[in-house]
Amino acid sequence: MHSEVVASRSADQRDSREPRRDTREPRNGTPQLDAVSLAIVEQLQEDGRRPYAAIGKAVGLSEAAVRQRVQKLLDQGVMQIVAVTDPLTVGFRRQAMIGINVDGDLDPVADALTAMSEVEYIVITAGSFDLMVEVVCEDDDHLLEVINKRIRTLPGVRSTESFVYLKLKKQTYMWGTR
Repeated sequence: MHSEVVASRSADQRDSREPRRDTREPRNGTPQLDAVSLAIVEQLQEDGRRPYAAIGKAVGLSEAAVRQRVQKLLDQGVMQIVAVTDPLTVGFRRQAMIGINVDGDLDPVADALTAMSEVEYIVITAGSFDLMVEVVCEDDDHLLEVINKRIRTLPGVRSTESFVYLKLKKQTYMWGTR
């Protein structure tokens, strides 16, 4: 069970042979997380509204220490605490991943896509596509409008390939501490 993993990472149970990752000293600009910070993140991934006192009990810290660490993780951009909705339940019946090939500089195209409210996720990739973009739309007509009238008309977009989601089998945000 996931809670067992969290308990095994508490500060007083950490294996002394395990290398310590320290949140105080970023390496190459990236914060390094110790076992306690990872355990806090896991607790919040299970329930983003979990009280700091309950998190503290699970990871072996005081409520104040948890509050301080959470604020530091938020300030460093390590995590966000947000409400995640199921698009279907809030009126968005069509999701798709769109592979995009670009002529020239990728950044202007990626920046233009970032400004589109339907675009939820953008990655610059190596392989068959230059960019992969996830979109959430109200229906098929909305998806067609986004692809045909807005994405394909961007300067530099050479081609697109759409991967329409038929059924979502798994969506998790628990990967952050593996």
